[in-house]
Amino acid sequence: MNITYQSTRGGETGLTASQAILKGLACDGGLFMPAEIPVLDKTMKELAGKTYQETAYEVMKLFLTDFTEEELKSCIAGAYDSKFDTEEIAVLAKADGDYYLELYHGSTIAFKDMALSILPYLMTVSAKKNGVSNEIVILAATSGDTGKAAMAGFADVPGTRIIVFYPKGGVSRIQELQMVTQKGENTAVAAIHGNFDDAQTGVKKIFGDKEFEKRLQEHGFQLSSANSINIGRLVPQVAYYVYAYAKLLENGEIEDGETVNVTVPTGNFGNILAAYFAKRMGVPIGRLICASNENKVLYDFFATGTYDRERPFILTSSPSMDILISSNLERLIYLSCGCDTEKTSELMKALSSQGKYSVTEEMRSYMGDFWGGYAGEEESASVIRSLFEGCGYLIDTHTAVAAAVCRQYREQTGDGRKMIIASTASPFKFSGSVLEAISGSGEKRDEFEIVDELSRLSGVAVPAAVDEIRTAPVRHTRECEPADMEKQVAEILGF
Repeated sequence: MNITYQSTRGGETGLTASQAILKGLACDGGLFMPAEIPVLDKTMKELAGKTYQETAYEVMKLFLTDFTEEELKSCIAGAYDSKFDTEEIAVLAKADGDYYLELYHGSTIAFKDMALSILPYLMTVSAKKNGVSNEIVILAATSGDTGKAAMAGFADVPGTRIIVFYPKGGVSRIQELQMVTQKGENTAVAAIHGNFDDAQTGVKKIFGDKEFEKRLQEHGFQLSSANSINIGRLVPQVAYYVYAYAKLLENGEIEDGETVNVTVPTGNFGNILAAYFAKRMGVPIGRLICASNENKVLYDFFATGTYDRERPFILTSSPSMDILISSNLERLIYLSCGCDTEKTSELMKALSSQGKYSVTEEMRSYMGDFWGGYAGEEESASVIRSLFEGCGYLIDTHTAVAAAVCRQYREQTGDGRKMIIASTASPFKFSGSVLEAISGSGEKRDEFEIVDELSRLSGVAVPAAVDEIRTAPVRHTRECEPADMEKQVAEILGF
């Protein structure tokens, strides 16, 4: 069955998967969605025992139907290799009765590696398929992890350039060092004087500027996206939820057909949306618990049916979730109103012009699989400490938000089903906050002294991704105002 893609806002329809991946964002500002969400053609029993690469193929072949088997398997083999520090690629660790799906074993120690390791391969195959001769310029906004993972994935990939914008002071020091020391002649990064939403809005504006698009074309460039707005980012993420369930089955932790719940620490909504796609494909997933930090725009949305970004922006110890405009929610909105592109467009316009929108009761009912919760700084730190003291398991600040909300969910609902918790980053990526949580050691120290102390206390080795930036030279020093992002892109591209 051939799956085609269309914009959530109705401006573009009938695109192949490779065309949607190349474009990233639709011309009307909408996000590409498959005309239907395919159902797995293998049972969970048949998937149990398969490698991560084999599972990824079984999932992705159903969405990327214009890729040949050879093309797709080649992309998967190139992506999920020795860049990961474990053959399993995604590790399931049992701690305190829950199953932590460790998605941080890639080269940049965050879950973004799971999709951004394969996106460059998908992108270059897509370019070849569609006879693209322009250089593809990947434009991304990051709240900390996407930027580094995208730059690492696209570094020195022929026919591509990558430009990343991040909020100055809005990411951890390790995240910033990972970005500003990134090698690759085709990589560029700029800090903006604003927050992540400013960066994301600026990137979307550049995508929507038709005059700028013409100028790019004249100079032999075309834009694409590495953010989770790109369907080529979202589809690979579905694979690890399918793999997690199959792994639990293989390990005898669940019965065939047993329903499990999934908790995801959520900022831009892509990671939890991937879990929802896995459910729609036939994985026995019950509730999808959407965990927010103090920027609880999604919690409020699921509680009230109103999405309201007009609120203070709070900097927290889980910076990748410090987001007030959750782009991927648009895809769920689109599904919840029966794929009504006019309705979706109307709500997104309201968000842009008034800062908020409200959904109908029917739409809220459609989203009944989702449950929202949020955890503050103290509650998250307390979970890091209790897990470490109770069973010697170390988690980062984002995973801690998910674990805290998971506990709230159980207390409030009495739902005792087994729980997969998405563990989205290595604790060493946010070492200061994690060390503070487990030892109360709050004095200001050099970032790498903290890393070494955390390793000593926990008995966990410092990841290679952190070690390699200790002495790496800073290569990127650009900074700009959000209003000057387009100018910055032109300057980087040399026109």
